[in-house]
Amino acid sequence: MTIKPQDIEALIALFETSEWDELHLKIPDFEIFLSSDPLARAPGSAAAAAPVVTTAPGAAPSAAGPASAVPPGVSPAAPPAVSSVAVQPHWIAVKAPNLGTFYRAPKPGSPAFVEVGQAVTPETEICLIEVMKLFTTVKAGVAGMVRQVCVEDAVMVEFGDTLFYIEPA
Repeated sequence: MTIKPQDIEALIALFETSEWDELHLKIPDFEIFLSSDPLARAPGSAAAAAPVVTTAPGAAPSAAGPASAVPPGVSPAAPPAVSSVAVQPHWIAVKAPNLGTFYRAPKPGSPAFVEVGQAVTPETEICLIEVMKLFTTVKAGVAGMVRQVCVEDAVMVEFGDTLFYIEPA
């Protein structure tokens, strides 16, 4: 059985709209574990540090809680922060639209889509998220200036993880 990115998105959407506390699906070559408990771990996964959930001051965390996919043999972990600049309350968080690998550049060796201090428009492409060879382009969504990059390049991110902070113009 081949799992497509649309299948993963459908599972996540179903989970988020359900009253389920957890969903664990395991088939050959694929495993997904979704939980509304941020401290939950997939059965049989090694104990990992609790994921760090951060929000901008005054921002409310998601009511649905985090959902995570755990590939076989990989322990979930929070993506490391790239910059430790104090987040200002008026900055806008650009969040991951889906789980996958975060890329700052269109291909290896190319310059990053955006750098801290760069002006962006709502349509500016700021990164890529790749899952199962399907690339999702992430756009700024707001006009302003990139103030913080929150994730290292080529790191796995989860749906809703903060990728960038942008100061609106």
